[in-house]
Order: sequence, then C-alpha cells, then structure tokens
Amino acid sequence: MISALLWAVIGGTVIGLLGKLVAPGDSDDVPLWLTILCGIGGCLVGDYLYGLFFDPQTFGVDWWRHGWQVVVAAVLVTIAATLTGRRRV
Repeated sequence: MISALLWAVIGGTVIGLLGKLVAPGDSDDVPLWLTILCGIGGCLVGDYLYGLFFDPQTFGVDWWRHGWQVVVAAVLVTIAATLTGRRRV
C-alpha cells in the first residue's frame, strides 16, 4: 500500500513535469503540488485510455503508454493553468 502510493507520487511528479513541459500556453503559474496531481491524473487516465485501444499486457517498458500519460497530463496542466491563471488587465 505504501509502496504503491510512493510510486504514484514519484510517477505523477515525473509525468506531471513532462506534461507541464509539453503543455501549450503559459503553464508556469501552475504550482508544483497541482502539477503532481495532474501527473497522477495523467497516469491513471492515460493508462485507462491506452487500455481501451491497445493490449494492456505488454512485455518490457511500454513507451506508447507513457506517451499517452504525458499527453493526458499536458491536457490536465493546461486546464489547471486556465483555471488558476492570474487575470491580466
């Protein structure tokens, strides 16, 4: 249980930062804690979506799955940047 939570936080941090890197627009205003949450969401939703279209049982590192996770995290970071962005006058 503890190791699964630890891996979710570590994986969410990596996927969230990669998602923030490839996210279009100004995502610099998104705090780190929200980036990590977007990364965890990207891992879970990206894994689910990948499983809908492809065989979820693969051998070795499944780079396509991680690509889906990063894309979903980028979408979530973009949404978070839009919702939490500062208003410019």
